[in-house]
Amino acid sequence: MRVHFIAIGGSAMHNLALALNEKGDEVTGSDDAIFEPSKSRLEKADLLPEEMGWFPEKITSALDAVILGMHAKEDNPELQKAQELGLKIYSYPEFLFEQSKDKTRVVIGGSHGKTTITSMILHVLHYHDKEVDFMVGAQLEGFDTMVHLTDENDFMLLEGDEYLSSAIDLRPKFHLYQPNIALLSGIAWDHINVFPSFENYIEQFKLFTDSMVNGSILVYNEEDPIVKEIAESATKPTRKHPYSTPEYFVENGETYLKTPEGDMPIEIFGEHNLNNLAGAKWICQHMGIDEEDFYEAIATFSGASKRLEKICDVRGTLAYKDFAHSPSKVKATTKAVKEQFPKKQLVACLELHTYSSLDTKFLQQYEKTLAAADEAIVFYSPEAVRLKKLQEIDATQIEEAFQHKNLKVYTNPQLFQNYLKTGSFANAVILFMSSGNYGGLDFEQVKEWI
Repeated sequence: MRVHFIAIGGSAMHNLALALNEKGDEVTGSDDAIFEPSKSRLEKADLLPEEMGWFPEKITSALDAVILGMHAKEDNPELQKAQELGLKIYSYPEFLFEQSKDKTRVVIGGSHGKTTITSMILHVLHYHDKEVDFMVGAQLEGFDTMVHLTDENDFMLLEGDEYLSSAIDLRPKFHLYQPNIALLSGIAWDHINVFPSFENYIEQFKLFTDSMVNGSILVYNEEDPIVKEIAESATKPTRKHPYSTPEYFVENGETYLKTPEGDMPIEIFGEHNLNNLAGAKWICQHMGIDEEDFYEAIATFSGASKRLEKICDVRGTLAYKDFAHSPSKVKATTKAVKEQFPKKQLVACLELHTYSSLDTKFLQQYEKTLAAADEAIVFYSPEAVRLKKLQEIDATQIEEAFQHKNLKVYTNPQLFQNYLKTGSFANAVILFMSSGNYGGLDFEQVKEWI
């Protein structure tokens, strides 16, 4: 196939481009800006555009498909040219479905936990040399790309994102996959710029179960009441398997999972991650991995990139970073770290970075989310608020929203860095939670400061 990517530099898009190139397809692409690590990875595969920008002349009738990234707008000149020529234009999820329509599609959905669960499943399958096609949203150790496509594999494992597909396809991505096997991990309102009410957001997950093929299998987290209600009323799946957090305990900073084979030390920690593990086990069993083999493999799973990732351990002071930004994930992550290290002072640093987190009304969802922390830091950029055209927020609003007795608010990156440089963090755990970088924080320097 000859395939052209409009907005090739995106996290998911560049991985798909690399996968198709590896498969032997002829791949080209454009973008107006490409950042690391996409830039280096595309360059290594000789797929990096010679110059940035949009070039309609790249779009010709010789192309078999055009894949449109979410970053590209409706008035994109390359998109307009493709439409004029009547070329087949796919959104990212639409193309993945096309590639997997003759396979057994396994889709992992939920507001939180889906990347970790997908990564766990992939890790277990890889450990036991079981080949599957896949798409996962985080980089995993031992994998060159996070999209893999073949003609021969029976299964396609997909992380089911509820965000929109493209500028010309406003359906949530996970509505397009039509799963044979699906998992729902948990539901907590997110993406308020797209789903203006919680009811509207919940509806997307009901539509997801409606999109499953007849006679399918649904695995669901029965500890989430909304998920439980949706799963129990779903009509497409004929087999339903609820899961809940397995028994575990923490001893000397190490988490042990109770299994039929005895107490097993694992590298991940936190109740939410153990809950994710239970869901991953069900899916792996439906994909041909028995329980004993699952436990053997999951013992070596150290986590997906940016998910509770240890930055350093310096003289008993630890630092972790996590992609958490939604209220439910912030609360779960903070609680998990305190539970793992109960005798250490926990300093939780949260950056409000997304559209939802910077919205004055949505801010109330963060009440008590940092309660497990001994000291709480909230960082945000007033410039980011202006760029997103949101109502201005101030420190008082944040203090009232979070309801934490020991809270500091920073808006200046330099002042936040000075706090990290000069603070006393002996026998502490510093937890950084953000999908951004606190206005340019270098985590390598954090190692030196503490």
